[in-house]
Order: sequence, then structure tokens, then C-alpha cells
Amino acid sequence: MKSYQLIHQLINLVAEQEAENQGKEVSLQDFTGFLLNKAGDPIGSNKSSEVRFGESDSAALDIAYQLDNNIGRLFVFMSRYAKSYIKKALEGTPLQTAEDFTALAILLTHTHLSKSELISHNLQEKTSGTEVIRRLIASDLVRQWDDVKDKRSKHIAITDEGKELLYKVFVHTSYVGKIITGKLTIAEKFTLQYLLQKLENFHLEHYEKKTILSREDLKILAEEIIPEK
Repeated sequence: MKSYQLIHQLINLVAEQEAENQGKEVSLQDFTGFLLNKAGDPIGSNKSSEVRFGESDSAALDIAYQLDNNIGRLFVFMSRYAKSYIKKALEGTPLQTAEDFTALAILLTHTHLSKSELISHNLQEKTSGTEVIRRLIASDLVRQWDDVKDKRSKHIAITDEGKELLYKVFVHTSYVGKIITGKLTIAEKFTLQYLLQKLENFHLEHYEKKTILSREDLKILAEEIIPEK
């Protein structure tokens, strides 16, 4: 069994920590810290769990498995899984994409918004966001009208048809939410929620302030980030 190999690795790590502590008995708390430090190796020990990568370029693998890169890659995978599930939940409705659904859901919680506000709340580029709004209006799920003070601006609001559709879709998207969190325990879900909200707060601030407009901006922000102890 593959688990025996893991147990053997753990025994060797306990022995290694005992050697460092000159034979002093190792507590669970001490070993946890020691193990986390070992797990922080940039190359990592979880390569064997990735079924997508081959072994023809070790330098590329070392880069991919650096901690931050690995987390980013897993975020991309989770996003793609979620989009595929949401697409299934939207089958048979006028909603074509996850962005259609989230835009309509945002409008449900507002009396009205300007088009630019909705696009910003939905974290979209202007072109793709405008296309989403166009589809929602064409399906009679959203209505629009001119801003009284600024004729160049349009306001939009969800229609009764949009509200009715959303509440039907919510049944299926609730299933999606349960599937996305997999078999995590309640405690793990709360921990994940806390960490994701912390990341959301960080990224939303930079999104709203438009601090990342070029490749150079990526470099500047990355160099400013100091990991917390």
C-alpha cells in the first residue's frame, strides 16, 4: 500500500527531528511545526499527486511546484471545475455562462445599477460584461433605461421574469456549492472560507484601485508582498 511509504517518511522525519534535538522526546506540537517547515520546501513532496504533468522537464516542474505557483494552479483548476458544474446547472435556461448567472444574481440584490457598476461587481472586462448584459436584456431578464442626469449612461434592473428564473436556478446552484466543497468537514469549510475571504479582500482592493495594469505592475506588487509569519 502507498500509505506505508508515507508512514515510513513520517518515521524518518521524526528521527530527523530527534537528532536535531539531541535525542529529546518530540511532542506533537513540535513535530507539527517541523513538518510544516519541511512541507514549505519550494520543490515540495506532492509531485506524485499531480496526474497531468510528465517528468521530461525537471526545471519546469520545480517552478510549477513552488508553493505560490502550486496554489495558483489549483485555483485555476477549481475555477474550471466550478464553471463546468454551473454550466450543467444552467442547462435549459436562457443563462449561457456563469457570468450570466452571477450578473443576474447581483442585480437581484439591488434596485438598479448602472451598466458599468454591474460589470465591475461581476469582475469583468467592459467588452465581455457588455455582452452579458446584452444577452440578459434580449432574454427579458433585465430591463434598461436612460439615466435622467446623464443620457450617455444606462441603468439596468432585474425583471420579474429574471427573479422567477433565478429562484428556480438557485435550487441547482445550491447543489453546485455542495459539490465544489467536496467532502471537507465543517471545520475545514470554515477555515477555507476564512482564507478565501482574506484573499478576496486583498484582490478586490487592487481590482478596484486598478493597481495592476501591466506586466510590470505584476512584478512591483509581487515584490511588495511580504508573507506573514
